[in-house]
Order: sequence, then C-alpha cells, then structure tokens
Amino acid sequence: MIMGAPLILAIDQGTSATKCALIDAGGRFISRGTAPVGETHPQPGWVEQDADAIWQSVQTAVAACLAGHEPSAVIAVGFATQRESLLLWDRATGRPISPVISWQDQRGAAICDALRSDDTEHLVRTRSGLPLDPMFSAVKARWLLDHYDPDRVRSRDGMLCLGTIDSWLLSRFSGDHLIEAGNASRTQLLDVRAVDWDDDLLSLFGIPRICLPRVVASTGPFPSVGGLPPLSDGTPIHAVMGDSHAALFGHGAFSPGQVKATYGTGSSVMGLIAEPDDLQAGLCLTIGWMTDRPAYAAEGNIRSAGSALRWMAGILGIDVPVLVSMGLAARSDGVVLVPGFGGLGAPWWDRDAVGLLTNLTLGTTREAIARAAVESVVQQVADVVEAIRHSVGTVTELFVDGGPTRTDGLMQMQADRLGCTLLRAVEPELSALGVAHLAGLSAGLWDRAALDALPRPRDRFSAVATNLPSDSRHWRDAIARASSRRIRENAQ
Repeated sequence: MIMGAPLILAIDQGTSATKCALIDAGGRFISRGTAPVGETHPQPGWVEQDADAIWQSVQTAVAACLAGHEPSAVIAVGFATQRESLLLWDRATGRPISPVISWQDQRGAAICDALRSDDTEHLVRTRSGLPLDPMFSAVKARWLLDHYDPDRVRSRDGMLCLGTIDSWLLSRFSGDHLIEAGNASRTQLLDVRAVDWDDDLLSLFGIPRICLPRVVASTGPFPSVGGLPPLSDGTPIHAVMGDSHAALFGHGAFSPGQVKATYGTGSSVMGLIAEPDDLQAGLCLTIGWMTDRPAYAAEGNIRSAGSALRWMAGILGIDVPVLVSMGLAARSDGVVLVPGFGGLGAPWWDRDAVGLLTNLTLGTTREAIARAAVESVVQQVADVVEAIRHSVGTVTELFVDGGPTRTDGLMQMQADRLGCTLLRAVEPELSALGVAHLAGLSAGLWDRAALDALPRPRDRFSAVATNLPSDSRHWRDAIARASSRRIRENAQ
C-alpha cells in the first residue's frame, strides 16, 4: 500500500457478524476484518441480540481490518446495517434499556392481529409502502414501549430513544439521534413519499414522535467517528445504508429494470422503480437510497432461504453443501417444500402460512427431499422477480450475491427458472462495497462517471433450461395448501 493513499472503510453490521473492508481508489478490497454476533431465542418466535455486543463487534472488526494499515489514510467511513431490528436506550446515558429485537422476531404478530382491519391495512400500505407485518419495526416499537414505558411518560418527555441499528451505532459518536432514510423506510412509521414520520401511523402504533430519530439522507450529515481505534477520531462518516440497499448500489444497479437478489438466511429481491406508484401488489415500496432526492425501489422479502437449506440438512443429518449437491443431482418427483416456518413473506405476506412438505409417497427418497429444499429457494426468488417484472417491465438480468450464490448449479437453476441471465458478483461482500462506493462518491474520491467505471467482475449464467425445477404448478398448489384460509380465499 502506498502510504497516504486514500482509502474508504466500509463497516457492514449484519445479523450474524460485523464485517469491515478497506477499499482503495480503484475500488479494490485491500483488507478485511470480521467479528461474530450472536442471537438468543428466549421464547418461541422471539429473536434478540445484545446492543453492546453489536457495538463491540464493530470495534473488533475495525481493529482487525486496520491492522498493518495506516489509519490516517482513511478519508471516509460508510456503514451498512441490518434493517428493521430495533432497540430502546436512555437518551441521557446512551445505555440500552432493552435488547435488540431482531428483524426475524415475530412477537409483534398479536399486535398486528389486534390492529388488522381493511382500513388499517390500507392506511399502513399507502403511507409506509409496507404490509402490516411483524417483520417491520413499528410493532417492535409498540411492544418495547408497552413493556418499558407503558404510560409513555418517559418517551413523551424525550428521555428514551427508539432506534434501528444504524441509529444505535451513530448514537455512539454523538448525542444526535439520527436514522438514514432507507432504514427509516423499513420502520413502517415513515410516510415514504414525504420522507417524514407520519402522524397517523405514529398514533396507530402508539409511538411518540419525540423518541424517534431525525431522518437524514444516505449521505448525511452524520457525526464523525470516535472510539473505534486505531481509526482516527474525527474521521467523517459519508454514507449509511441498509445492507440490502447497499448491495443494490454495489451491483451498480442504478436504473429501473435492473434487479438484484441477495441470498442469505432469508432473501431480499430489489430493483429501482421510476415512480412510487409503479408497484405490483405483494411488493414493498422502499427508499433504496437518498441523496438530493429519494431513489425508490420495489422489494420482496423472503423469510426462509438459506435457513430452509440448513433446516433440511439438519433433518437429513448432512451438511448444507452435501444437501445442495444431492438436490442438484436429483429429481423431486413432485415433492415440494414450502418453508413457511414463520409464515410467508413476499409476494404472499401470509403470517399464518405453515411449513409444508407435500406429495410424499412410500417411494420418496432423501434425494428427492433434498431437491425440494433446493427448489424452494429458486421458486421463492422467482415469485418475487416475476412480481417486479409486472412493476417495471422486462427484467433481462438479475444481479445476485450472498453465500448460497457460490454454488454454480443453484445459480444455473435460478437462471433457467427465470429465463434470464444471472450476473453473480465475484466479490461476495456487496453491502460493504456498495456503501463504500456511496461514501467515496460523497467524499469526492470519485465522481459519478468514475464510479460507473469501477470494475465489477461478474460470473454470467445464461438460461439454457438444462436444470429446471419441477413444474411450477406443483409449487403453486403447495403454496395454496400451506397458506391461511384468508389468502386462499383471496386467490380464488
């Protein structure tokens, strides 16, 4: 490394780990660091994390990434963060009052059911762009205040702060209570078109405005860094993004019709749209990022992708790579797995859906069941991509990233199922890359032309129909059987 060469530090705070990367002016990764983050499950459907442990993981990952490098060369920092997860902390001391309630947590389901009506669902959908669902932050906020400030005295007096992970991390650097616009759009409390907290939604969920953070653009202004040695105190933060949004930016998918799918525990399928109203039912309207104005995106969230593979591997007593290899080489013989373990996400949004393994016979083999697990990932992504096609027109290329995309056969099956080209990023850390790109753009390291010209190596998978999943009719029939009565009736 040339001493003093300008570098961007990207910090990607995810569900299972915090990852850091140093990226140079040529867009190359020159150093990495990581620290694991745990989670607990105190009750069925509950998923919690420790806020202090998350902050400590950031400190550990930064120190590992910068080891052997000159910290003063870092001209800008970018944060990509897990979305929808929420916690409550004391404004005066900065100490967490509650655990982090994870985006995966389902404890708000009863609150959703109590609020649910045609009028309420219409209000939530039209203002926030999101379906009434416990994945989003609003019902987590309601639960937290009901349990830690039931009379709302402390929150109305401004003594408490509610915030997402980006808010929590930014609060470590200053007394400001801030949230980035894309993350705010996932709370279900934001008027997504006005980019401001919506009074009707705040009233519906019982959230005092004063305990919420101020919404800022994806490029800030943000406080400077402090307390992340050996990084120099005062290093500016130039970008904050939700992790899935940052991955879209990292792919260079800046135009409507360019769609990316991030495969992980769940999956996020996202693409920019020209107008907020150009949205197919079953998709979420979200702010991809905001600089001078919002860039709107259509998104579908899949609850169980990699987690379905891990579950099935555990049932069969094998490792996930063995499961996937077995499934890719087999036929399903009509067996279908619907991984509705916590309900179904996009485009169904059916919290009451159940997990289902169907069309079994006495002749069903382990290989057929493994195939059904692999196909469940492919079919779910295809459902969301096809909904986005209805919103933006033709989708000819799908950008993909995430751990499961390392398997060539899985990506070929996805390309064959969709009938389009898949472009897999060679660099796996797309969220870190995307937020580094936005931070460098904001810091003046690149202009837009230079950013567009940065290398983005990709592997290409063209549709050749050599490894198609089973007939989609089997999948649709199984979805109908797994779904709640309300969803089935609406589909008839």
